[in-house]
Amino acid sequence: MTKIDIISGFLGAGKTTFIKKMIDEVFTGEKLVLIENEFGEVGIDGGFLKDAGIQITEMNSGCICCSLVGDFGRNLHEVIGKYHPDRILIEPSGVGKLSDVMKSVIDVEKEEDVKLNGLITVVNALKASKQMKAFGEFFNNQIEYATTVVLSRSQNATPEQLELCVKQIQSINDKAAIITTPWDSIRGEQILKVVEGQDSLERKLMAEQHAKEEAEEHEHEHHHDHDDHEHHHNHDDHDHEHHHDHDEHDHEDHDHEHHHDHDDHDHEDHDHEHHHDHDEHDHEHHHEHGENCTCGCHDHDHEHHHHHADEVFTSWGKETPHKFTKAKIEDVLKTLCETDDYGTILRAKGMVEDENGSWIYFDMVPGEYELRDGEPDYTGRLCVIGTDIDEHRLEELFGIA
Repeated sequence: MTKIDIISGFLGAGKTTFIKKMIDEVFTGEKLVLIENEFGEVGIDGGFLKDAGIQITEMNSGCICCSLVGDFGRNLHEVIGKYHPDRILIEPSGVGKLSDVMKSVIDVEKEEDVKLNGLITVVNALKASKQMKAFGEFFNNQIEYATTVVLSRSQNATPEQLELCVKQIQSINDKAAIITTPWDSIRGEQILKVVEGQDSLERKLMAEQHAKEEAEEHEHEHHHDHDDHEHHHNHDDHDHEHHHDHDEHDHEDHDHEHHHDHDDHDHEDHDHEHHHDHDEHDHEHHHEHGENCTCGCHDHDHEHHHHHADEVFTSWGKETPHKFTKAKIEDVLKTLCETDDYGTILRAKGMVEDENGSWIYFDMVPGEYELRDGEPDYTGRLCVIGTDIDEHRLEELFGIA
């Protein structure tokens, strides 16, 4: 079984420094592969990794979401087949959506002996507020789907800044563990314990549902708009918007940090961010976008469509030691398929113990469901995703109220 950890984070958040810390302190002795999806922004120097005996794979594709459709899955299959690693670390591009990267890993999970393990997002505590405003959905998506948010530069934040930052993160994702202790004061083992203790079933379902919603939305747009003009026009829009943000926001930040933040890797990360922001978007402009591309390069005229997962659906998740029968689970799924009494249910999934000692795994989408036997899990888990969910009635339906 290969564990797959995704370490996302905006440009300059400190992903590289975080990965180095974890490799140095925790992953020694593991057969490790790092996959970087970069736009010329090489995060970790090859020399360091070779010394540590770590294999590095870089994907030089122009736009992460488009490459994810095929290349990324192929890349993962190749890496697994060639190296059979204990753990794969994926460092997506700074503007990649975490939900997109997750969806690709979930697809590979169906065919390989791998497990989507840690969903980590590194956030610069000093810049979170500005980046939320400037980069909206892309920044928020990385937080929304994380099970663990690791704050960088927290040692340089005032107590007020730190508390505000945590509140803002919790307003987007109230279930993630947020690591606020400065990295020098916390061991990699402690961080890993938090990361691996955070369960991702709910996030995985949300990512799959999000991908489905966006695919349907793009298909809908595709049928109604055969004029390619919009695509080019939006690229210009995006270009203009990005350069505007860059000038107003990053220069000011850079000056501020330069004078007030004497952290070595801070300068390194920030320089890196500063020089590559423009390159990255130039790459995107020349890149061939897939029809289901959700990178945002050409989404700006569609902001009236919902792109925020939490506006589209909510999720209800429960852990329970309750024992069930197959007949009971089937009855519940039939009810959810046939009525809207519990909300509009888009997906239900779980693994629970059977009264006879085996385990029941179930999965439901509107109109159909399946039950199968599976391995015992650490406890029974239920997850339902939809709109207008009546949580209390669901608990009653499953018999765990």
